Amino acid sequence: MPLPILLASTSPFRRAILEKLQLPFSCAAPEVDETPYAHETAEALVTRLAIAKAQALAEQWPDHWIIGSDQVCVLDGVITGKPHTEEKACQQLRDASGKCITFYTGLALYQPRTQQLMQCCEPFHVHFRTLSEAEITGYVAQEQPLQCAGSFKSEGLGIALFERLEGRDPNTLIGLPLIALLEMFREAGINPLTD
Repeated sequence: MPLPILLASTSPFRRAILEKLQLPFSCAAPEVDETPYAHETAEALVTRLAIAKAQALAEQWPDHWIIGSDQVCVLDGVITGKPHTEEKACQQLRDASGKCITFYTGLALYQPRTQQLMQCCEPFHVHFRTLSEAEITGYVAQEQPLQCAGSFKSEGLGIALFERLEGRDPNTLIGLPLIALLEMFREAGINPLTD
């Protein structure tokens, strides 16, 4: 019998992605300082934070496999966070118009008792159409993507903003790379097809 699973996140998006695997799991919020280090690359930042989130809950959940995940998007070499306001969301979309932005999602799977740790960073590329001001303001008003890095929800109306998407797993863009997680699960002895 595999150990139980804990998702170190209260994100409804990550929870919905993990539910696709039809495995029972719990959720808890990790307390982690997400401030980037000076000169830290996007890949290093999300990997470090994914590990920190998984390990932050180790004491309370020692008998679980703990999943940590973190994501940023990069436009023109600059890490872009959540906009939090309509004005900033519109500006992020203006900046992305006609360009490619890359999302980096860090993933960690940690077992506290054995201290077994698996980690990776998955990239995903989003190619934006050239957007009109009316499309940008209309989209932000309709979908309110204020808590989304990059200012869009690809699983919703945000798909209308793109020319194409590139990556091995569309779940990565929403915040939890399932293909990579399934690879880690199999190494940990967990297989949703047989368990």
